[in-house]
Amino acid sequence: MNQTPPSESARKGFTLIEITLVVAVLLGLISVLYLGVNEFKKGSNRALCIQNVANIQQATRSYCNMNNLDPGDFTTELEDKVINNPGFFPKTPFCPAGGEYTYVSEKVPDVGTPFAKCSIEEHVPRKTDSW
Repeated sequence: MNQTPPSESARKGFTLIEITLVVAVLLGLISVLYLGVNEFKKGSNRALCIQNVANIQQATRSYCNMNNLDPGDFTTELEDKVINNPGFFPKTPFCPAGGEYTYVSEKVPDVGTPFAKCSIEEHVPRKTDSW
């Protein structure tokens, strides 16, 4: 029986089990990162959508102030006068997650009532008292 230890060149390198373990750990880390990025994207889409709704509300209030309209007053085509007005919005605002904006009515909204609403429920602002 040969009792000599393996040569230096035979001992260099990684075993198949070591390589498999490293690949498995890397795949686990990548999957955790992927899940985190998806949640971050959802949160940023929600924040941008709520910001769009707030901007629409500010533009609506500005239009109403410039035209001496009070909350509760009726006006025709309020959506066209605010949303499609290049003075307020050079481009029509849209939900980054693919939701659709609906507009309350032809009535100037009361304070605390948003003029626009996103079709995605998670994109509803928590607090609108001062709007």
